[in-house]
Amino acid sequence: MLEGSAVRAQKQLVLLHREDGPPPKGTAEWLNMRSWISRHHHLSCPRRVFSRRSLPKLRELYQRVFEKGPDRHSDFSRLARVLTGNSIALVLGGGGARGCSQVGILRALNEAGIPVDMVGGTSIGSLMGALYAEEKSNSRMRVRAREWAMDMNSFFKKIWDLTYPVTSMFSGASFNSSISSVFNGKQIEDLWLPYFNITTDITASCMRAHTDGSLWRYVRASMSLSGYLPPLCDPKDGHLLMDGGYINNLPADVARSMGAKVVIAIDVGSRDETNLTNYGDSLNGWWLLWKRFNPLSEKVKVLNMAEIQTRLAYVCCVQQLEQVKDSEYCEYIRPPIDHYGTLEFGKFDEIAEVGYQHGKTLFEVWQRSGVVDSMLKDRHQEEFHKTKTGHVVTCPNASFTDLAEIVSRIEPVKNPVIDEELSDDCQTDYDEEAVESALSDYEAFTQGSEHTEEEETADTAETDEEVQIRVRRRPKNAALSPTP
Repeated sequence: MLEGSAVRAQKQLVLLHREDGPPPKGTAEWLNMRSWISRHHHLSCPRRVFSRRSLPKLRELYQRVFEKGPDRHSDFSRLARVLTGNSIALVLGGGGARGCSQVGILRALNEAGIPVDMVGGTSIGSLMGALYAEEKSNSRMRVRAREWAMDMNSFFKKIWDLTYPVTSMFSGASFNSSISSVFNGKQIEDLWLPYFNITTDITASCMRAHTDGSLWRYVRASMSLSGYLPPLCDPKDGHLLMDGGYINNLPADVARSMGAKVVIAIDVGSRDETNLTNYGDSLNGWWLLWKRFNPLSEKVKVLNMAEIQTRLAYVCCVQQLEQVKDSEYCEYIRPPIDHYGTLEFGKFDEIAEVGYQHGKTLFEVWQRSGVVDSMLKDRHQEEFHKTKTGHVVTCPNASFTDLAEIVSRIEPVKNPVIDEELSDDCQTDYDEEAVESALSDYEAFTQGSEHTEEEETADTAETDEEVQIRVRRRPKNAALSPTP
């Protein structure tokens, strides 16, 4: 029915799952057969959704259900927020082992009662975000993240993966194995929460946001630091993908473009040293070598070649980060983890605890200052009740579907009846006529309550032929009267 429908609206697929059943699987098959689907959602449903009851029993059941308050963390609440433009996105930035603090912040986020409707990330954030999108549980996510971090701390695995450094120091085989063992062939489409991650396409020199395909491959691509790991070849088009931090280390703007009303962005990137030595117009390397090995000389802060290359790679990322921090839709979080190194995965518990304590304190401030209430407030709630000229903007008894149908309805093409008097002004564009018709229908709908009973009786007294003649002879800019 939807394939043959001419309705110009986004069509989204909602897949219902039993709450005690297996996790989503094979979603790509559903999507491949329906190319017209714009998005999809996985909902974990209580047993009553699948039970068969008579209509009286069904009404009695849901009367008891409605006595309880809605659960903002349920999948149905998430669907409601997504469809009404009130979704909350969580974006996790890159920063190596400092990303372990994101696990603690997520724990504090759940305890504060703040729901998450979409997850995105870059580099280590893509890994942590994928774990959360798959589990929807902070406790299970923490266990899996800790196991991976401890595996990354293995010195012998790094030694065995060393290779001749033409493209990179490591072959990537060991790192690939560690990532693939975490996700076990999972597809991005099968995650409970909508998810994306960012990579840098060095073949096309652009940013890539991945929302489908092999999860472990795109997580690995998003974590591929230049010089350490070789680029990953995209299985779809063969493009070379590198760490997403080179182009967008905190992709809050991407989450916003996907429909999020509020974006909670957690930044764990390293902060560069800015108090560098002013060495003048030229620099002698022998002088630097002497300064470094002479214990009596004053230490100088001068970047080496590797540090300069790294800073150049992150230039556009730094500019993008400043824009995100200044945006109105983004809630920026920066835990105090600057003194931890990029590869200190062995300090997982310590770094995660720092993130938890910081998040717990911050979210308490959000609760008191009304930030959380503002996040959860329906942004359309006031718009439906506001008045501009003393009249209600929308009909309170009409459903959203009714209003959408009235506004977006496109009339079928009709053979125009040309009168002799209007023959000079008959070249009216069909698109203009369709817009006028839709707007006039909407105006008639909103002002219908002002019509008196005599007017309604007079309108209904007209025959179909009289209505057609009246419409045909109306001036070009005249509004259509409501038809019976």
